[in-house]
Amino acid sequence: MSAHILIVDDEKSICQSLKGILGDEGYEVSTANEGASALAMVEEDAPDLVLLDIWMPGIDGLEVLERLKKRLPALPVIMISGHGSVETAVKATRLGAFDFIEKPLDMDKILVAVRNGLELGRLAEENLALKAKAEPPRLTGVSPAIAELRQAIDRVAPSDSWVLITGENGTGKELVAAAIHRQSPRAGQPFVDVNCAAIPEELIESELFGHEKGAFTGAAAKKRGKFDLADRGTLFLDEIADMSLKTQAKILRILQEQRFERVGGTRTISVNVRVLAATNKDLTAEIAAGRFREDLYYRLAVIPIHVPPLRERPQDIPALVEEFLASHAARGLAELKRLAPEALAILQAQPWPGNVRELKNLVERLVILSPRQVITPQDLPASLRPAAPPAFDLPRALANPDFKEARAAFERMYLEKKLEENGGNISQTAEAIGLERSHLHKKLKLLGVKTGTNGDGVPPTGL
Repeated sequence: MSAHILIVDDEKSICQSLKGILGDEGYEVSTANEGASALAMVEEDAPDLVLLDIWMPGIDGLEVLERLKKRLPALPVIMISGHGSVETAVKATRLGAFDFIEKPLDMDKILVAVRNGLELGRLAEENLALKAKAEPPRLTGVSPAIAELRQAIDRVAPSDSWVLITGENGTGKELVAAAIHRQSPRAGQPFVDVNCAAIPEELIESELFGHEKGAFTGAAAKKRGKFDLADRGTLFLDEIADMSLKTQAKILRILQEQRFERVGGTRTISVNVRVLAATNKDLTAEIAAGRFREDLYYRLAVIPIHVPPLRERPQDIPALVEEFLASHAARGLAELKRLAPEALAILQAQPWPGNVRELKNLVERLVILSPRQVITPQDLPASLRPAAPPAFDLPRALANPDFKEARAAFERMYLEKKLEENGGNISQTAEAIGLERSHLHKKLKLLGVKTGTNGDGVPPTGL
C-alpha cells in the first residue's frame, strides 16, 4: 500500500507541482489550501506524512503543526516556507517538525526529506509494535480507584501474604494477580493460573495435584499438577467459589500444610507456593448459603483487594480505548484508528456490565467494521447510540402563534440534523448548507445548539 502524503499550501501552483512529482513517485497525495481544511482532512483520514507551509491566511502553519502533534505525535511533518528564518525554524523544530525546507523548493531535497520522514514513521510504528509485545498487561487508568488499586498492589506485592481478589467479571482480576507476582520476590519463578470454573469437577483434583500413571481411565502417563508446577512461585486460583465443597476441603488442607499426594499416588510432595485467589461472587453470601467453606475464606482472605467495576471509573475509558486501538494497530490487525470525542462520550456514559472485557471486545469490533479511520457515533451499535431527536412537528409549529419561536424551533432542528450528518464539523456543515462559517457559528450560539467543538469546526483537544 502506497504512503499517503498531505500537502498544505495556500499557493495552488505549489500544491499541484508537488502533487504531480510525488504522485509520479507512487505516493497517494491529497492537498489543502488552508489550515482549517487540512485539520478537517486529517480528522477524517490521517496521512502518513504532511508537507506544511508556514505562512497561510487564517490558521498559520505553526498552529496547524502544534495541533497535529497534539493529536498525532508520531506523524512526520515537513515545514516549507518562502520567508524562513532561524527563529521560525527553531520554533517549528521545538513543536515537533521533522524537517524545514525553504522556497523555492528543491525537488530533490523534498524527495529525500519525504523518504526519510516516512522511514521515521515506519520505525515509530515498529517500535510501538515491539513495545506492545514486550510490555506485560497493565492496569490502565487515571481514576482515583485505579490509583488506590495500584497502591494496594505496591504494598502487598513484596510480602508473601495470600491475597483474595474480588470484583465483577471482566474487571481485570487476573491482571492484578499478575502484577502482584511481577513485583514480588517470586517474580523469577513460575506464575501458574488455574481457572477453577473451566475445569470439570471430576478432573479438578488431577489438574491441581497431578496424577500417577494408571490412576484412572485415560491416565496414560504421570502428570504434574498446578501446585507442583507453581513450586517456589505463585499459584493463582481464579473463580475459587466455583469449586465444590469436597474440593474446597482438600484445597484447605493442602493450603495449610503445603503438602499433597498425586491422584493415585502415595508419595507426599512438599511445595512452597504463594496463593492468590479471585472470585466474582460475594463469598460472605456464599458462606451463608452453605456453598463456600468459612475456614477456607479466612485462609485465603489474609489481604483482600477489590477491583472496581468500569462504571465506577468512566474517566479511565479514554485511556483504555486508546490502548486497545494501539494494540490492534501494533499487531497489524488494522490501521491505527481513533474515536471521535462524541463517540467517546457515549462510551463513557454506558454501564458496562461486562466491564473492561466488554469494552475491549467492542473496540475490536469497531476497528474491524468501521470503514473510516475516525470512529463516529454512527459507527457504534444501535443499542449504544442515543435516541434520534424527534422529527420536526410541522402542524405544531404552524399552530405556534409566535412566528419567531416557530422559526427558531425549525432552524434549531435543521442545524442539529446537518451537524450530525457532518460529524459535528462546523466548517463542513457551513459549506454543505451554503453559509459562511462565522455566520453559522453565531447562529448555533444564538440558538443554543451544542457542537462539542471550539468554534472552528474541530474538537477542543487538538484537531
